[in-house]
Amino acid sequence: MRFLTGAVLFCAALFLSATRPASAGEVTLVPREDGAVEIGGRLLGFDGEVYRLDTIYGPLAVNAAGVTCAGAACPGAQVTRIVLSGSPALGDMLIPALIEGFAAARGLVVERGAEGRDRLFRLRLPDGGPLRAEIALASGSTGEGFADLLTGAAQIVMADREILPEEIDRAREAGLGDLSAPFRRRIVALDAIVPVVAPDTRLGDPADGLSQAALLGLLTGEIADRSGPGGPEAPVTVHLPGQAGQGLRQLPEAQVLGGRRPVASARRHGRAAAVATAVAADPTGLGLARVSALGDAVQVPLADGCGTRLLASHQSVKTGDYPYVAPLSLYLGRPRLPRLARDFLDYLATPAAQIAIRRGGFVDLLRDEIPLGRQGDRLALAIAEARPGNGLRELKRLVATLGGAVRLSETFRSGPRGPDPRWRANVAALAEALEAGHFDGRRLILAGFSEGSGGSEASAARARREAEAVRDAIRAAATAADYDRVRLEVAGFGDLLPVMCDGGSGKAGPEQSRDRPSGDWARRLNRRVEVWLR
Repeated sequence: MRFLTGAVLFCAALFLSATRPASAGEVTLVPREDGAVEIGGRLLGFDGEVYRLDTIYGPLAVNAAGVTCAGAACPGAQVTRIVLSGSPALGDMLIPALIEGFAAARGLVVERGAEGRDRLFRLRLPDGGPLRAEIALASGSTGEGFADLLTGAAQIVMADREILPEEIDRAREAGLGDLSAPFRRRIVALDAIVPVVAPDTRLGDPADGLSQAALLGLLTGEIADRSGPGGPEAPVTVHLPGQAGQGLRQLPEAQVLGGRRPVASARRHGRAAAVATAVAADPTGLGLARVSALGDAVQVPLADGCGTRLLASHQSVKTGDYPYVAPLSLYLGRPRLPRLARDFLDYLATPAAQIAIRRGGFVDLLRDEIPLGRQGDRLALAIAEARPGNGLRELKRLVATLGGAVRLSETFRSGPRGPDPRWRANVAALAEALEAGHFDGRRLILAGFSEGSGGSEASAARARREAEAVRDAIRAAATAADYDRVRLEVAGFGDLLPVMCDGGSGKAGPEQSRDRPSGDWARRLNRRVEVWLR
């Protein structure tokens, strides 16, 4: 901050000394710059960077870099303390591993301990050197993390789902501002929700996959039995995370059910990893597990009735081509955190941290390149779904435009309320790469795709508009990029190259149409903007 100078502050300081007797906790901040006026008051707090004082002018925040503290209440060397509370998906393994990596990168050693029910990580200099920070982790649930944030018991929430509207409202009422603002959330890694069965399942060949209708029917109890090949029908036992009698709304698994209630007989398990363990031991079991904690359970592909089988792989989760992606995030209680906390958040974006995330079984956020040759299933589906007439001509245009290019893992899909946090994160990542010159001398192609409705020309025009919106957002963010050194192009391909068929062509038979995904599911996957580099 800039210090007040001159006669006004001098007189105010005299008035302060005359009307405010010294009390416990009084300090004086002496500016290091000659000629500036000292500031006195009662010390309210110091986080290692900023002094907070109660003065005659009201509460003041003073940057420690510009002053020296005088008085018995001046703090000594500060130990930064950070408390993170929330989902065990982050708190059990992921964040501890990242704390270890962060400490090693800064030349610190980590001492693990406990503080009540919390796990405590003490970061200090080697060989018994001074303590620099304490990081406490409270693993319960995302909802408990937000509750701790409201009471001041935590500064950061570990979340495995989106913040709920009522949580946003309560945070505003508590004076924490808008927690849904983009700068209040950091996506750390990606996970996915997948249907799983036992290795010796009696519910049929897992490789056949489950259509969305069949999956919902089994989870809600509308379908109670499922037969294996050559065998009698077997009753299905549903396994879900959470406590008995509670809904799934507080869990990312809720997105699979889309607001519908699971069967009342579903067996509940306290943590997500326990679901996979229980299903692996139950030949008639079907559960919703997380791809980061499959254990011995077998993932069941999602089927669309056109021969496509979607698995939650590293690539399909990172690109969003799998429908049930669960970003793991940190929500920040205050926009300004202590320096060490900000340094930790910056570390999460480094390649070293992302490699640790991948080794932990999660999907990292590093940029991947995917050649056109690895789009075989989608190209085959595009040919099968192509409309008569100009359909083949449009496919040739697509191949001519994208041939020789690689697809980047950044993919843009909007949710029901518009661009989601991953959309904005992708804009920021590409803008940073453009400004750093990573794409200099090359062409960056924003290829828009849409769902199969409205005719090929209308679909292509709609897809191009969405690609242009992404281009405009990237240009607005990458203000320092040199666009004489990189070409930023847009193209609209309509309903070509679908991720899953949605019945738009009307060529499927009755059996196929029955198993095709619902419109919302297919539209969400097929309506997207891909990024290609050539």
